[in-house]
Amino acid sequence: MYSKNFPFKRYQITTDFIKKYIDKDELILDLGIENPLSKSLKNIGYNIINTNGEDLDIDQSALKETNTNVVTAFQIFEHLLNPFQVLKSIRANKLVCSVPLSLWFAKSYRNAHDKRDNHFHEFEDWQFRLLLEKTGWKIIEEKKFTNPVKKIGLRPFLRLFTNRYLIIYAEKIN
Repeated sequence: MYSKNFPFKRYQITTDFIKKYIDKDELILDLGIENPLSKSLKNIGYNIINTNGEDLDIDQSALKETNTNVVTAFQIFEHLLNPFQVLKSIRANKLVCSVPLSLWFAKSYRNAHDKRDNHFHEFEDWQFRLLLEKTGWKIIEEKKFTNPVKKIGLRPFLRLFTNRYLIIYAEKIN
């Protein structure tokens, strides 16, 4: 059903999830700079604008000033010190987002050479659900899925059947 090659499995699951809830005529604000996934969605007809790489912990103006009805955020909230404030600042009524789940056998991702490319949060599913609820979102559907890797070893083996990602479609309730 899905390609077993990373990141194509994640992209396909994300695309299929978006197709269920978002019409191609809806304008989407995708948090983060243009990337292979947002380009892929544009190629199949979605109307997407991206943020410009601003630090969303400090500057949420793109969220507050947009006239989009949909916000997408794929692998973004784990990079923010304060995802609560960003989620509260979203004016759109629909949210499709995904986050990496915390794994007992792997530490959070850290890039010693780039202070912005770190995971400050790797969520347990209940934590992310609570965060969405506390920021005014009602979860309509969620899906967990695994992360294939091209390595040999115990951790790559565990990743074959341990859910690594959580994707959620939610609607604003307040």
